[in-house]
Amino acid sequence: MHKQKGFTLIELMIVVAIIGILASIAVPGFLDMQLRAKLAEVPANVDGIKTAEMAYNAAYDKMIPQSSFVPTEAVTKSQMDWKFGSNFDTIGWAPDGKVRGAYKIDVKDVEFIVYGISDVDGDGTNATFTAMRDTNASPVTSSMVY
Repeated sequence: MHKQKGFTLIELMIVVAIIGILASIAVPGFLDMQLRAKLAEVPANVDGIKTAEMAYNAAYDKMIPQSSFVPTEAVTKSQMDWKFGSNFDTIGWAPDGKVRGAYKIDVKDVEFIVYGISDVDGDGTNATFTAMRDTNASPVTSSMVY
């Protein structure tokens, strides 16, 4: 008697069904993790700008404002090229590559506030983060705004 080698159609269908079930469980988790990773960029950059401003102030006894958002106030869910030639160059801060947010620095007397905005989910509502000398980046908008 001759033995057949290989898989039956039912065995293959079961494997395909199992892979489909695993994918339906994994994809939403992956998309959520991807969104959270994109959202983490802005607070990290706001803290980096705060640190650069404090270092510049310690070295030169003055603070440098950046009155308009860089690269642009019109943020979208797409990454944007960073525009060099702003006061961020003066304080020695620049991102690594493209950004999903925009940043500015307000200086008043002896205090400064760093602002970061983003619209990671593309719904037209900006998430806003701020940091000051004594505080790290914290959200100004609701935690449900991306």
